[in-house]
Amino acid sequence: MAHAYTSPIPIKKTNLGHALTSEWTKIKSVRSTMWTLGIFLLLVIGIGLLAVANTDPEDYRDVPFTIPAFFGLILGQICLITLGVLVTSSEYGTGMIRTTFTASPQRYRVLAAKALVFFVIAFVVSAGSIFFVGLVASGAHSGPGVGEEPWIDTVFKGGLYVSLLGVLALAVGSMLRHSAGAITTMLGVVLVPAILPAFLGIWDSTRKLGEKMTDYNAINSLAEIFKIDASFASGGGTAQLVLLVVVTAAALGGAFALLEKRDV
Repeated sequence: MAHAYTSPIPIKKTNLGHALTSEWTKIKSVRSTMWTLGIFLLLVIGIGLLAVANTDPEDYRDVPFTIPAFFGLILGQICLITLGVLVTSSEYGTGMIRTTFTASPQRYRVLAAKALVFFVIAFVVSAGSIFFVGLVASGAHSGPGVGEEPWIDTVFKGGLYVSLLGVLALAVGSMLRHSAGAITTMLGVVLVPAILPAFLGIWDSTRKLGEKMTDYNAINSLAEIFKIDASFASGGGTAQLVLLVVVTAAALGGAFALLEKRDV
């Protein structure tokens, strides 16, 4: 009786670790990652250091040393949103998603790996840049009665907030599978709640909705996290972070559900 053929190549079951390695290789190999993260760092650190150079120690009596990074994050968050969209939608645009799903038929594993790799990169880059700006500001403007406001928590919360916005963009990109459409949608998510309250405040029936939008839009949420104004609530942006976590989790749930139902 003829013996069954046995391949000399060792066969291993694929797991999440393989998917993570694959996505890490992809995200570090494409030019869009270097460009978007490079511009993000230029905005956050560049604008932050410019703000540090144009402030005095007295300016930090009631605010954290990381506040100069806030001004760069207002623009820099758009970079992470763009990169989050491209992590998923670019493969649909080029058709490479077919190869990805052929190599890893468990589609949920691919999307989970993309989200995890992107989140870690986004958080490390954003929290690191905020910390660097805060460190420079504390060194340049330290003095009696200055820097009493704790600022390490703003590093974590600020980095977490913009990273979650990027993951939300990743989920939207997976659902829409179109880069321009997903980026436009996310720009609407960031900008419309910041603009619409001015119109909703005209009528009594919509004024409360406008006030909620004012409290929870992306710009004011970052302002709350960085304690930029004493008129903001004392929660330090925790409520805004919780809302973004819920919205991001819901969007990821929708992305996972659609991923299994659609053809490539």
